[in-house]
Amino acid sequence: MNPLPALRPWEAPEVTSWGRLPMNAVDRRPGALPLDGDWRFQLLSAPDAPVGGDWGSSHVPGVWTMQGTDDLPQYTNVRMPFPDFPPGSPDANPTGVYERDVEVPAEWAGRRIVLQVGAAESVLLVHVDGRPVGISKDSHLAAEFDLSGVVRPGERSVVRLTVVKWSDASHIEDQDQWWHGGITRSVLLYATDPLHLADVTVRASYDGELRVDCRVRDARGALPSGWYVSGELEGQLIAQDAEFDRVNIEDDRVSDFLGEARLHATVPDVRTWNAETPELYGLTVRLHRPDGTVADTSYQRIGFRDVEIVGRDLLVNGERVFIRGVNRHDFHPLTGRTVSYEDMRADLVLLKRFGFNAIRTSHYPNDPTLYDLADELGFYVVDEADIESHDHAHEIADDPRYLNAFVDRVSRMVLRDKNHPSVIIWSLGNESDYGANHDAAAGWVRRHDPTRPVQYEGAAKLDWAATDDCSDIACPMYAPLEDCVAHALSGRQTRPLIQCEYSHAMGNSNGTLADHWAAIESTPGLQGGFIWEFWDHGILQRVNDGRPVGRGGAGLYDNGVAAPGHRWAYGGDFGETIHDGAFIADGVVFPDRTPKPSLYEHREIAAPVRIECFKHEGIVLGNHQHFRGLDWLSGTWELALADGRTLTAPAELPALRPGETAAVPLPFEVPRDGGEAWLTLRVTVAEDQPWAPAGTEVCVPQIRLRGPAERVDVTVDRPVAVDGEGLLVHPLLTAAPALSLWRAPTDNDELGGMALRWRTWGLDSLVRKVVSVREDGGRVTVVAEYAGTVGVVRHRQVLTPVEGGVRIDEEAELPAEFDDVARVGSVFETVPGLDLLEWFGQGPWESYPDRGAGAPVGHHSLPVDELFTPYLRPQESGGRHGVRRFTLSAPDATGLAVELDEPRQVSVTRHRAEDLTAAAHHDELVPRAGCVVHVDAAHRGLGTASCGPDTFPEYRIAAGVHRWSWTLRVL
Repeated sequence: MNPLPALRPWEAPEVTSWGRLPMNAVDRRPGALPLDGDWRFQLLSAPDAPVGGDWGSSHVPGVWTMQGTDDLPQYTNVRMPFPDFPPGSPDANPTGVYERDVEVPAEWAGRRIVLQVGAAESVLLVHVDGRPVGISKDSHLAAEFDLSGVVRPGERSVVRLTVVKWSDASHIEDQDQWWHGGITRSVLLYATDPLHLADVTVRASYDGELRVDCRVRDARGALPSGWYVSGELEGQLIAQDAEFDRVNIEDDRVSDFLGEARLHATVPDVRTWNAETPELYGLTVRLHRPDGTVADTSYQRIGFRDVEIVGRDLLVNGERVFIRGVNRHDFHPLTGRTVSYEDMRADLVLLKRFGFNAIRTSHYPNDPTLYDLADELGFYVVDEADIESHDHAHEIADDPRYLNAFVDRVSRMVLRDKNHPSVIIWSLGNESDYGANHDAAAGWVRRHDPTRPVQYEGAAKLDWAATDDCSDIACPMYAPLEDCVAHALSGRQTRPLIQCEYSHAMGNSNGTLADHWAAIESTPGLQGGFIWEFWDHGILQRVNDGRPVGRGGAGLYDNGVAAPGHRWAYGGDFGETIHDGAFIADGVVFPDRTPKPSLYEHREIAAPVRIECFKHEGIVLGNHQHFRGLDWLSGTWELALADGRTLTAPAELPALRPGETAAVPLPFEVPRDGGEAWLTLRVTVAEDQPWAPAGTEVCVPQIRLRGPAERVDVTVDRPVAVDGEGLLVHPLLTAAPALSLWRAPTDNDELGGMALRWRTWGLDSLVRKVVSVREDGGRVTVVAEYAGTVGVVRHRQVLTPVEGGVRIDEEAELPAEFDDVARVGSVFETVPGLDLLEWFGQGPWESYPDRGAGAPVGHHSLPVDELFTPYLRPQESGGRHGVRRFTLSAPDATGLAVELDEPRQVSVTRHRAEDLTAAAHHDELVPRAGCVVHVDAAHRGLGTASCGPDTFPEYRIAAGVHRWSWTLRVL
């Protein structure tokens, strides 16, 4: 065995591996001996620290940072967690030593025995019985080592896996993620015949052409004669007697013979694979000895499909498809980087139910099981290499010391995942500038796999229309929508524009998502993108000692909320001095996979069937899929009337091919009067799908059939009660209606700079001064001034007694300084006991002016405690847009009712804005007994300015006069 390649291999970027076997696409998991479970464990202070005599235990797979050690998780976005420049690493370098006894099965005598370590973060050193076996870098791909010469079948051996946390490789694994250390994927041992299948490459075209290239190696030396391969597709023999051509492979380490053979077949009436109908075939390849017995077998499910770029369009099976994608990390709130099959399947099932059809594996190859599931359930995958050098991107991109690492990581990803039909694009990594190292890796990919395009944002961002860089796709991050549209209309576009990241989902976010997709679907040349991201990466933490809960905490969270005494930790919560705070909490789901309200927005934007328009007493429906009809769907019509009624009727969906439309008759006779009427088509799965049982809701397209009736209040002759400050006195209110211009800043508000501006203006601490209080026949007019630090808002409130209550007409004049405030409206508080909100407007989930497409207008009802959305960092949440009227009631049906002059933004929670602003975590919040109610004349949109564009101008609040009117009655 060759000597160790470097005294300190964790600081040698030219050493990507030693003793590690080549990557291949042959799945060895079936029939392997699993080595998962509890291993003997020690955590050392440095790689060269001596191993002591006292052993603890650590579960494999798993990270030691989540298993009770003193080395805790740390979150950074761009900054490295240590100051050393590439390729250096700190002297204080946590190093985990894992040991276990392994008894090799006696029946493996004479066979080739291989150890597979699924992933280790970040450098893996392997010893068996004290003898060095090999080294591997690349934290997110498996490493295999031939143990045939160091273990004996039927006997026990001690396997030691040493994992070094920091290394030269850490500088190209600088992803926006928690830093961990450990063995994150399964460890196994398997055996093959010395002459074995070294690799299998499948190319299955959507016209039914199948080509299977097989490679074999013989661990004993030269290939013998007479060996051959056969192939079987879905039980049908496709070829046999394919003998091997021999190719001599020589370098300074090995002299070996490699055998190659090709199987070819044409499948008639082939069932093609796409994300809507992911048809798979079982392919078995067998390696035969001269006497016909089987020496080795490879089985995989394959899909017949083509991917190509024609002009500026990305085509799947000849069709231009929209990429409705999300970025996804391997993550779990209890186990860190280790994710089970059940959890991965749950991830993809949820995404499928909410209209996603694509995943970018940010920013490394994901667990191999994910690709099996993507093949099965139907997702387009952008497979991304484990390369991100964010903090030192410019110098590393052209650093020849890292050339081998770039090519090694990209090529190993391609070799592992090339047979998955779900993988349609290779990505060279993320946020690593652009240099010769990328071009070298791209050259390798294009030579090895010309069937898929290559993308890399760092190259394409220099010029979206360039034709001489390493990216086949313009894949920018958070590009302003107007720039994307302008590029598509410029006549200069040369390649597809698909954003690798857009619509940053941090906190209460994803504003203007519907606006983006309206532009994408109407602008040739724009083809979609990937939302950042799937998960809020909160780690479940015990509040009393500040440590991760670990694998035993499965019952300590529900509906996005941690149990009492626990919270979702983000950057800084584990005592780190270098961290990036809540920027880790930027997903469309909470850490327990509970959907955020923005998921419903996406579901509606991606609806497979839509109401196009209402005309001539009929409804026009359209099929917005690419490959599938509507026969897998069923529907129910709902008619929501302003008088409180909701009518239902079954819907018969027309037989429409993709892209077709058809008119269907109105399912109801709409009353001629009575105010607004909204028609909704509630679409569900007709028959069980692999990702959804029958009855699962898919989308709820809606159209308004009639506008609102004129609102009339009948005034009465009685006085309105006010106190000495001109504030309304009401038996159900504990705080009278007052002007509100402030909201608890969202993450977008804070990171986008708006919150700082609002604080500078003093919007969070306005001082009210009464100017005048005038009574005229029971009506009271109150004029007040609300002073900030740089401006004064003049507020006029007219209180008019009406039948059953009081009408409140309000006017606020914002000075020119206040040209973009958070909200303009009224806030009041109620007595305790009013715990049920019923409303006519958008719902039932949270919605805002620039995020309301997924919340249909109708009659909705929820307990007050369920209206609030528990974003990891408390902030403005729980709003409902387009509310026409609402009631707050007690169990005995007493309470209050509010009618609005026009659809307005309303929120009802247990928290004042200042309560939310002051809290860093939800365990710090104390709900108030009554309700805090906001009725807004205008509310600022959400945007995605925490990382990306702010909301559009039409969703901002201008200075000048704002007027609104509402009526408060007692039930």
